[in-house]
Amino acid sequence: MRTSEEYRDKLFKMRNNVYIDGELVGRDDPRMAPGINVINQTYDLAQDPQYDGIMTATSHLTGEKINRLCHIHQSVDDLLNKQRMTRLACQKTGGCIQRCMGIDALNALSVTTHAMDQTLGTEYNQRFLKYLAYFQENDLCANCAQTDVKGDRKKRPHEQVDPDLYLRIVERKSDGIVVRGAKAHNTTGPYADEIIVTPTRFLTEEEGDWAVSFALPADWEGIHLVCRPSLPRPRRRLHAPIATFGDMESFTIFDDVFVPWERVFMCGEREYGGMLALLFALYHRHSYTGCKPAASDVLMGFAALVAEYNGIEKAEHVRHKLAEMISVAELVYAAGIAAAVTAKRQPSGTYVPDVVYCNVGRKHAGVNIYHEFEIVADLAGGLPATLPLEGDFYHEQIGPLMDKYMMRNPKISAENQHRCFRALSDVICSGQGMLMQIAGLHGGGSPVMETIAILGTYDLKAKKDIAKQLAGIPIE
Repeated sequence: MRTSEEYRDKLFKMRNNVYIDGELVGRDDPRMAPGINVINQTYDLAQDPQYDGIMTATSHLTGEKINRLCHIHQSVDDLLNKQRMTRLACQKTGGCIQRCMGIDALNALSVTTHAMDQTLGTEYNQRFLKYLAYFQENDLCANCAQTDVKGDRKKRPHEQVDPDLYLRIVERKSDGIVVRGAKAHNTTGPYADEIIVTPTRFLTEEEGDWAVSFALPADWEGIHLVCRPSLPRPRRRLHAPIATFGDMESFTIFDDVFVPWERVFMCGEREYGGMLALLFALYHRHSYTGCKPAASDVLMGFAALVAEYNGIEKAEHVRHKLAEMISVAELVYAAGIAAAVTAKRQPSGTYVPDVVYCNVGRKHAGVNIYHEFEIVADLAGGLPATLPLEGDFYHEQIGPLMDKYMMRNPKISAENQHRCFRALSDVICSGQGMLMQIAGLHGGGSPVMETIAILGTYDLKAKKDIAKQLAGIPIE
């Protein structure tokens, strides 16, 4: 397992292919640091003996200890520990741990490549296992680039005026393929070692060129990462952990990119495109049953803290609001546990969590995200949005007056009152706070996608049969 220092050293040596606001930058650009700090946590926690077995796992390929974020789930306990790991790491950073995208894509590929080989006689799984061994040995961080830009939403990939609006194969060569297109919403893209590409949907007979999956180094020739940072507000004096973590999303362009065959895991097998897309989404929604409860933990903690600082923590309506937040966090987590406990072992040896429980948990998280933020805003009042800037609290003349008028609970110091509301400002009304709200709704799939998955797999006929039996209606 590598250290966070080794991760950063490799990152800073990568080719410059990241664009921020029209500027080509290196990965040592300070705007990238908050996102890198999040990934650092996944390496630092794995080095901590107290988290051994949660942040670490045993490779089924080599028998060596590896970072759990490189592991293929071999048991129910693996899925449960992945969920525990995700909640723990997200609590440490105050939000999304980001690196789960890579592990979710790897597990989906483990199942899909094996299924293709068994049915079609291909050799994708052997390629994948070689890649996985390299990935685990080097303890890599990966982004999963799944969501195509999609163009006209009413049209399928092959019906688009511009066929590149879904990433596709444009040339097959003796030594590999050439791909063209773009993927959106790529968290960690600019500070990942690798980009793993998967299809985004089921594909028809005409759409073999869009059935493609591969993995490449994130600085590979022809890849352009056009990025949007979501950063905490800078702190000059009042330093706090929450102000060191952030996020950067990439709009990833593949401009006639060559992919060698050893890194290609699907090439034209359109009947398996939907399987891979759904499996990645399923694993990612299971990851959400760890990270979303952690996000609720953070919001709940600040809601309870600001209620105490405002002197209203014992009010009945406050206690009811906190109970609502507890219910969301623990029901989502419980759905993840249920999904793991009822997981099924696939022919590849990989365990796949239950579809219904994963999607119920993710849907419950998504439809409640704005209500959770509403509760925190309600209990905090308007000050997180109007809090004067940090320097005013350290001005020779104004500073003491700011401290005087920040006071609420006389048992809490002015500085801690200030720290609480400064953090609340970051959590609920900064660029990073807004990102977390939208990610809480759409990340891993919008609530409508969970609805589709639930209705598509749930046995409603069995429930109708219950009603028929109770009503005395013959059951066919």
